[in-house]
Amino acid sequence: MFFLGKHLDPQTQALTDRRLEYDPADLTTHAVCVGMTGSGKTGLCVTLLEEAALAGLPAILIDPKGDIANLLLQFPDLRPEDFQPWVNVDEARRARLSREAYAAQTAERWRAGLAEWGLGPDDLRRLKDAADWAVYTPGSDAGRPLSILKSLERPDLPWEENQELLRERIAGLCAGLLGLIGVEADPVKSREHILLANLFEHAWKNGQSLDLGALIASVQTPPFARLGVFEVDRFYPEADRLALALQLNALIAAPSFQSWISGEPIDVDALLRTPDGRPRISILYVAHLSDAERMFFITLLLEQVVAWLRAQSGTTSLRGLLYFDEVFGYLPPHPFNPPSKTPLLRLLKQARAFGLGVLLVTQNPVDLDYKGLTNTGTWLIGKLQTERDKARLLDGLNTISSAARSSLDIASLDALIASLAPRTFLLHNVHADGPVVFHTRWAMSYLAGPLTREQIRVFKPAPGAEPAAFSPAAFSPADGGRAPKAAARAPVVLRPSSPLAIPAAIPQYFLPPARSLEDSVAAWREATGSRRAVFGEGVDLVYRPALLAQAVVRYAHARSGLNMDRRFAFRVEDPAPDLAPHWRDHEIGAVDARQMERTPPPAARLAGEVPAGLADPKKLAAWQKDLVNALYRTADFTLHENLRLKLYSRPGQSFEEFRARCQQAADEKLRDEVRAIREKYDRKLDRLEDKLVAERRDLKQGEEELRAREAESRWTGIENVVGLVLGYTPYRPMSTATGKDRLAKKARAELEESAETVARLQAQIDTLKAEAQAAFQASKDKWGAAALDIKELRVTPRRSDILVELFGIGWWPHWQIDVDGVPVEIQAFGA
Repeated sequence: MFFLGKHLDPQTQALTDRRLEYDPADLTTHAVCVGMTGSGKTGLCVTLLEEAALAGLPAILIDPKGDIANLLLQFPDLRPEDFQPWVNVDEARRARLSREAYAAQTAERWRAGLAEWGLGPDDLRRLKDAADWAVYTPGSDAGRPLSILKSLERPDLPWEENQELLRERIAGLCAGLLGLIGVEADPVKSREHILLANLFEHAWKNGQSLDLGALIASVQTPPFARLGVFEVDRFYPEADRLALALQLNALIAAPSFQSWISGEPIDVDALLRTPDGRPRISILYVAHLSDAERMFFITLLLEQVVAWLRAQSGTTSLRGLLYFDEVFGYLPPHPFNPPSKTPLLRLLKQARAFGLGVLLVTQNPVDLDYKGLTNTGTWLIGKLQTERDKARLLDGLNTISSAARSSLDIASLDALIASLAPRTFLLHNVHADGPVVFHTRWAMSYLAGPLTREQIRVFKPAPGAEPAAFSPAAFSPADGGRAPKAAARAPVVLRPSSPLAIPAAIPQYFLPPARSLEDSVAAWREATGSRRAVFGEGVDLVYRPALLAQAVVRYAHARSGLNMDRRFAFRVEDPAPDLAPHWRDHEIGAVDARQMERTPPPAARLAGEVPAGLADPKKLAAWQKDLVNALYRTADFTLHENLRLKLYSRPGQSFEEFRARCQQAADEKLRDEVRAIREKYDRKLDRLEDKLVAERRDLKQGEEELRAREAESRWTGIENVVGLVLGYTPYRPMSTATGKDRLAKKARAELEESAETVARLQAQIDTLKAEAQAAFQASKDKWGAAALDIKELRVTPRRSDILVELFGIGWWPHWQIDVDGVPVEIQAFGA
């Protein structure tokens, strides 16, 4: 349970001892926090996020003002020197204190404030160790930079099944890009928006991505002839398209834009968890961005989260949080429709099914689309600035209540909201019995106010600790990034463009050039560092022979659901005539069998002798059989499995990614089990505590009755003694006194019995609490071990699952270039 504060008596405004505990599972129905500046809204949200971190929940925090970056100010030792760099110098001056003295005063105030709420240094250390705390700064290198390039790529979703989602993503992407160049684009009326949207749709439908360079080229020369019923040039003349292309080009040519295309990709998995599966609290600091840049980035981020949801399995458990610190302007009411609104509404509707809780915060309740918030189950309402704000909020809550077909006592809420003081909030939770008022606890993080971009630099990881940055490659050859080999050869004798005298039974394959001459030369220069003169006029392609083998291996494994094909390709330049090749030494990237020609291109020249072994059909047949045997023995496919969680890694999923997936699944199992344990013991504790309350009430009444009986017995005895001494008959005879004594003894016995019952009930409660704590710890240990119980699973193919699709002489293209009079061959293929 999240410890957010203590209940407040709304009548007396007195703080009670009853803790306000909030069930994190309720965040799956999302939450909204509203409060004016000075209401304590930031402190409440920081404490809620602290509790989420302590519960092992990862979170993505959008921080438009710099307030939520205060979560990074965690000082477990509470030393004055820790606070000193962050205290407000102006406040120190107004207090007539030096910075050092004010820091010491602040440290002591923080220690005392935490102690008042039962918190101390150990709790701060647990918070610091509970998660990986990271701050990202898109468009800046102050924190961890984020690259937008991957966000422009086509999502890995089939177009036909996801048209609506992908079109919405394209609309947000286009609106964001146009906003960066100052174009306010209407998706229906704007020529700019319509053109860009059609360009992205055309590319994504055809399985292609559009980077910014390709987008600019496509703006000038669209790959389609019509837009609607009009020809492109009629709808959007070429001169106007050139002007748009120049605007986009100016954007990416600006030196400041380079910070947008370097850094880590916007990867939701990486924002939520570290490679080893630890929860991560990712603060996305955007206070330094302009309004247009902020809208562009936040829209991209929200679209990435929507796409990430599609790849997740459904769950009823809370697996993470998306927190938006100031949603003003991003979710406005109709008719306003900024690019961020559509993905936000989609998240509010769909994220619950995937265990992602959305928490929105604003100080302006007037600028909220309440119709879009009908799925919101929790409202945290603080002090509001004006009656208009309160009226709009109550009207919005009434709208939500009507949509949910539930009743809401607006008059009661009105009175409660009007009574709120700073740091007091009204909690309206549809999962609870009714609204409650509470006072927020002391934040463990130091609340220094909004942090500046320069202050954020303090939290940037050391260069060695930074993850590998994502940036566009200098070139991208077909072999996946390896530079082409270059070899200086003696002048070759070029043969006619016809195959040599090779038996017809031996297949021959002519590989097409994967690179143009210019690209190959550029890559050769990159690889060798050479700047010597290169001449290539009139040079034809030179083809050289080598053994080409390629086989398809099918892997099937019922338990893990694995069913996939994998290609293995080999290139052996000069095989020994009497020995089968050692295949693993000659493995290359797979080639596209559909692009293989069986006859040489017209301009091709064949060079070099065909090795003797390649011209012998029997030897090739034996080698082909050896290849199948080698693949049968060695071509295992390795997965990872976690039998306790019934999870298997997916093809292409790294061990670190699978471990993070197991950790997430174990966390969900743990939360479900802890909830079940809590419900089980809460029922028992509730019954015992009800009995204890009743017994204590009886005990108190018994004490009062005993005092009365003893007093009455004493007065009766005194009256009898006085009567005997003075010689008159007492009002109460001796039998009455005896009866009073007997009643007093009975009351004393009942009191002792009641006290014993109270002690017994308290002992039972203490025992149950200890049992619950032990059950919690056992569950934590069990699922912690389960997350780490990962083993390798090797899937081996059957012989019948190995199909050789290419085996014969491969003719591999090379460019022959002249470098200062020396003939040099460079690869024109990707191997």
